[in-house]
Amino acid sequence: MISFKGAHYPRDVILFAVFFYVRYPVSYRDLEEIMAERGVVVDHATLNRWVVKYAPLIADEARKRKVSGAKSWRADETYIKVKGRWVYLYRAIDKHGQTLDFMLSESRDHAAATDFFWKTLGSNGVPDRVVIDKSGANKAGLNTVNEFLYLLGIPQRIEIIQAKYLNNIIEQDHRFIKRLTRQIKGFKTFVTAAATLAGIEVAHMIRKDQFYAKEIHAFKQFAALAA
Repeated sequence: MISFKGAHYPRDVILFAVFFYVRYPVSYRDLEEIMAERGVVVDHATLNRWVVKYAPLIADEARKRKVSGAKSWRADETYIKVKGRWVYLYRAIDKHGQTLDFMLSESRDHAAATDFFWKTLGSNGVPDRVVIDKSGANKAGLNTVNEFLYLLGIPQRIEIIQAKYLNNIIEQDHRFIKRLTRQIKGFKTFVTAAATLAGIEVAHMIRKDQFYAKEIHAFKQFAALAA
């Protein structure tokens, strides 16, 4: 359960504001106006603090509670602008398009790829295969993970498939994330970017029915992750 102790606003007000920001292409000043129309007076700086504080916590719960994915993965990274420079959002989905994990990184290299794949294994188990593009860093990262598995005495090895056309599904999946980040027009800090993107990923997972039946309202699903 996520604690809201010490917050000066009710839990549901905070969650509604965070969900609205990570689900729809609005600015903090737009959201400030939307909240005021609903009788909640809160400034855009406070809204930003709520997203930075609570979105990553909800994302951690989402990783634990999502439906288990298939053992055939698609992995790729996309570009996000932070303080005028590009950083890299690593993402993995299964063959059915279900989100497995994500990680924002300041670098796009062997070390970053290794960290991402190891992190994704930690929340999803070892896959049978991972499809990537022609990225040498991603292949090297997966080779390193396979070496770790050997050293840990785990007999399974991940099959690495490099075929760009097989990765179309994840390139299409990036679009929801990019559509929302375009409205933001660049993040001011890496921490803010990572927190906001974590919330956006959770909203995307809800759209893909990775937690509860689709009959349950999206906001209720989001709020349930904080319970």
